[in-house]
Amino acid sequence: MMPLEHRSSPHSTTSNKTDRMMLLVLIALLPALCVRTFCFGWGTPITLLWCSLIALGSEAVLLALRRRAPLFYLRDKSALVTAWLLALSLPPDLPWWCSLIGTSFAMVFGKHIYGGLGQNPFNPAMLGYVLLLISFPLPMSSWSPADGTGHPWLTFSDSLQLIFLGKPIDGWTMATPLDLLRNNNTLTMPELWSTHRQLSGLVGPGWLPVNLACLAGGLWLLKKKVIQWQAPVGMLAGLAIMSLIFWNGSGSASRGSPLFHWFSGGTMLCAFFIVTDPVSGTSTRRGQLLFGLGAGLLTYTIRAFGGYPDALAFATLLMNMSAPAMDYWIRPRTLGHGPHLKERR
Repeated sequence: MMPLEHRSSPHSTTSNKTDRMMLLVLIALLPALCVRTFCFGWGTPITLLWCSLIALGSEAVLLALRRRAPLFYLRDKSALVTAWLLALSLPPDLPWWCSLIGTSFAMVFGKHIYGGLGQNPFNPAMLGYVLLLISFPLPMSSWSPADGTGHPWLTFSDSLQLIFLGKPIDGWTMATPLDLLRNNNTLTMPELWSTHRQLSGLVGPGWLPVNLACLAGGLWLLKKKVIQWQAPVGMLAGLAIMSLIFWNGSGSASRGSPLFHWFSGGTMLCAFFIVTDPVSGTSTRRGQLLFGLGAGLLTYTIRAFGGYPDALAFATLLMNMSAPAMDYWIRPRTLGHGPHLKERR
């Protein structure tokens, strides 16, 4: 007789293991890394490599303190994903000690203090970013200018000296397009665009191609079924709705068009790589749509009326706090039961 093989449910198999999914996320971030390096200089890959080393070292130390096998858990690449997301959110030439503090804080208080991968209620990268933004606002607002042609002001040697030696370089910092729009009270949009050289085209040099690269990587993740479409669509829809409501054409009170908010700052990075985090987000499709919508509404509200021009991290953490309640109230219908099944007493 042929022996019967007993298998427990679920009976379907999949190749979407944690390490493979993390690897696909890292591959999807490569276009953004290359374009950001092309537009803003060598500070981006230097900071990313530094954050990766800190994240891997912090992960190994914390795993050893928790009496876990470091080599086994380091293979899941989750520490690298956190490091890359944080590094691609930071200014390219941020001092090394800021990156050290932000990445270490993300690994300790964003991940391992709650029990490690899969148990963190907040997105670790955004937690580290918010700590740096609140604690060190000046370095976090110092962006090297870019002309979008692959000829940034700082060379590889300049970026190394600026990051690790703190050597000052005169005239190298500029406000971002979101900073300029947030602090504008008198100039019309044509006057604002003609006055500041970091504003040209739709959102300024560098920002449009970087966001398009993040969009391309996000669409590839959708094709690979690593992420779902609900959260990105919800976030972009929330941004568009709010910007259409408060858009005042080209007047001085204008707070930017929907396209401006879509393709400036780290919008596409957040929409496809951060709010889609399955651990700190919601677990249902409707919940993911509402999660993204709330992130978009909060992002615009803080950008337009708050004190931080690029509010993606704050919006993400606020929605992370709401995720458990959303999972409680938005439950999938039990198989075999109608939507209005009354509770039996």
